[in-house]
Amino acid sequence: MRVSPQKIAEVKTRGFAVVEGMISSQEVFVLRKLLQACIDEDLQQWDGNVYPDKWMVHNLMVRGMPFAHLIENELLQAYLSELLGDTCILYAYTSSSMPPKSTNYSHRIHVDCPRVIDDYITNIGVIIALNDFTPENGATFFLPHSHALLNPPSEEEFLKKAEQVYLRAGDAVISNARTWHRGGVNQSDQPRHGVTMNVCRSYMRQRFDYPRLVSPEIVNQLGEVGRRFLGFNVRMPTSLEEYYLPEEDRLYKADQG
Repeated sequence: MRVSPQKIAEVKTRGFAVVEGMISSQEVFVLRKLLQACIDEDLQQWDGNVYPDKWMVHNLMVRGMPFAHLIENELLQAYLSELLGDTCILYAYTSSSMPPKSTNYSHRIHVDCPRVIDDYITNIGVIIALNDFTPENGATFFLPHSHALLNPPSEEEFLKKAEQVYLRAGDAVISNARTWHRGGVNQSDQPRHGVTMNVCRSYMRQRFDYPRLVSPEIVNQLGEVGRRFLGFNVRMPTSLEEYYLPEEDRLYKADQG
């Protein structure tokens, strides 16, 4: 799958880049419909309870096989391999939706990774648009060249220099997860849907223990790339018996970065 060197350079220098046509229009239709159903289920389940993540669906790979298969997208994996190496793993996989006539948790100026290491990317963020991202429906703002900043930019600086990134449904924005950004405000009467992945180096911890969280029924429908991305090549043994398994059966595979 062809990767644009220019896009890779933009991520490394400006902190983000738009990759057009990450997924097809048919995938967009299926994922958008499924995501709204998941949001509706979660809102009903948490109705009346403290629920800070309204309109944010966690662990999408367990909410339907279309979401699970998305992690194996060849173009996505090609960009991630170029930026983080072909042993990278999934840190988090959530929705990135904006409710109608409102905003949400994403509106604060923030980064998705706490570490700053010179000339070294530990985490990559990916947003895949399931609707067109427009000024009216709250397209995300990114502050160019901000991934080396130790402290958050002021509101004034951010508003002056940030760029609102407009995506067509099916496009993706790939970013150094240290890049300061914020969601906009959805002024339309329709939800604005997307999915978000945070991807990290293979030696890092994931937000959830995906090899235990994701059911065998889902895992068995994924290939080698999907299993690796969920962390199946970097599991920790729980006994000496597991530690001394033959190499082909080991939980922590060799050459994982």
